Amino acid sequence: MAVETKRYRINQQIRAREVRLIGADGKQIGIVPLSEALEIAREQDLDLVEIAPQAQPPVCRIMDYGKFLYQQNKKAQEAKKKQTTVQVKEIKVRPKTDEHDLAVKIKHIRRFLEEKNKVKVRLWFRGREIVHIDRGRDVLNRIVEAVSDIGRVEQAPKMEGRQMIMILGPTKEQKG
Repeated sequence: MAVETKRYRINQQIRAREVRLIGADGKQIGIVPLSEALEIAREQDLDLVEIAPQAQPPVCRIMDYGKFLYQQNKKAQEAKKKQTTVQVKEIKVRPKTDEHDLAVKIKHIRRFLEEKNKVKVRLWFRGREIVHIDRGRDVLNRIVEAVSDIGRVEQAPKMEGRQMIMILGPTKEQKG
């Protein structure tokens, strides 16, 4: 899996007449003509890499380009590893969902919140159930009470067509 890297101009791809040159050891050499900078890099068996093209004159560094790309790739992969992805899990219930079934769904919601995921609770109204929105709200309130120690409401229950949707997220203490 290749990580997207920034493109750098190297050696003959550099178009400026003069460059601010940084040596392989990291010390500034100064402003030199491009041909001289390329010659210095060639003598050391290294590449001339343009690291700041927007500067006036552009900043170039003498380095091993392959090694540089490898290190950039490693840094990007480390950063990606440290990133946490939050998934939104979905639980569907109905106003007439039985006590035991609701307890099982609450258990699933608790597990999702413990794994630091968000949970979208979708309450479906079928047929004439839509006239009893208060029953649906009661079911959602019971769910909120049952998970209040590890979760909090991120989006209050709202109607969308024939369904009521609420989003729960892990509490702040839980996230850390």
